[in-house]
Amino acid sequence: MAGHEIPEPADRKQVADPMADLEAAEQTRHSCDPAFQHGVVVGFDGSVSSERALAYAIGMARRSGSGLIIVHVANRLPTTVWAGCEPPVFVDVPDHRTEVLGLELACADHLAEIPWILVERGGDICHELEEVGQEYAADAIVVGSTHGIVGRIFGSVAGRLARRAQRPVIVIP
Repeated sequence: MAGHEIPEPADRKQVADPMADLEAAEQTRHSCDPAFQHGVVVGFDGSVSSERALAYAIGMARRSGSGLIIVHVANRLPTTVWAGCEPPVFVDVPDHRTEVLGLELACADHLAEIPWILVERGGDICHELEEVGQEYAADAIVVGSTHGIVGRIFGSVAGRLARRAQRPVIVIP
């Protein structure tokens, strides 16, 4: 009703400020090492194209004097478990490839010259790479190009990331 004010009852509870909830969530999220702020994020899964992307990102981080944030987005496969008469349960099966990649990277001579970390995430590759880039205020995200029929059908990770990212995306063939 225009022109009429409805008085607030004295016992009404205050509604929580949604911005305060967002700030609290950001504070509880793990704080990133300042050495990697404004670093270079690179998607890495051990494939040939991701190894090329890693090599480029290493050079980029070395030239800019920043840290390297290597991101492995693990395959988390929903698996149905049927337990007799119970309804099916969906179980999140972790990908142990990150541990193997971490050991390989730790032994790599070309990473000895720059500070780097390996971050494991689960979920959509594009979303996770952009989220890590946002958390670390990354200067760029480097990814390898996707080859094959899956990339043609569903769209490549590089293409989807380039369309949605809020920072430069460098695609290495």
